[in-house]
Amino acid sequence: MRCGAIAALLLAVAIVGSASAADYIFESLTVKGSGYRSDEIRGQTAPGNEGQKIAETSSGTGSSNDRFQLEIDRTWNSINYSREAEFEYFPTVFDNKTYDQKWKDILCAKNYDAGAQVSEAYTQAEHLQRTTDISEMGNASGNYLIAHVNSNVIGNAHVGWSSNQNATDSFGRFIHIGKSTEDLTGVFTIEKYIELLQNSSDPSDGIDWMPCA
Repeated sequence: MRCGAIAALLLAVAIVGSASAADYIFESLTVKGSGYRSDEIRGQTAPGNEGQKIAETSSGTGSSNDRFQLEIDRTWNSINYSREAEFEYFPTVFDNKTYDQKWKDILCAKNYDAGAQVSEAYTQAEHLQRTTDISEMGNASGNYLIAHVNSNVIGNAHVGWSSNQNATDSFGRFIHIGKSTEDLTGVFTIEKYIELLQNSSDPSDGIDWMPCA
């Protein structure tokens, strides 16, 4: 079954990724088929609350047509992410077992050097068509996080960003330089371009001062 092959491929990718600590990682993946699907992506250029981070989880039943690329360069302290995907929900049956889950896709990218983060999330989606490109870098000459989101969804959608400082106000809350969130339920077309630049931030003391918006 195709979904079994997909699961095996994703497991193989996870095993290869965990076998060594490389300074440069590039992954390209194409998946097309129908059934139940679940995948997870995580990457970073530095441990703890420093450097660049990206994390994404997706799952659901029905058909999926997906092209994905991820590049992580620890030497340049950069992450580049690109995904073009279309999901259509319907229950599936395999080996007398029914799989029935509407699509969920949750993405968060953080640049601790720039104090910037972007989040994109879809839940209970009956239809989802999305194209997302993210580029983030942190170095002495320029810190930035740039994202372009373009999607069509039937379900719940959330797109948010924030620019933060690793400092607290008089109430002990971490300071927002700027923040924006969109929360939608229904049938929507979304296009958003986000460019967050040059907010230099000091390393943290172990507290995650930049949660996903």
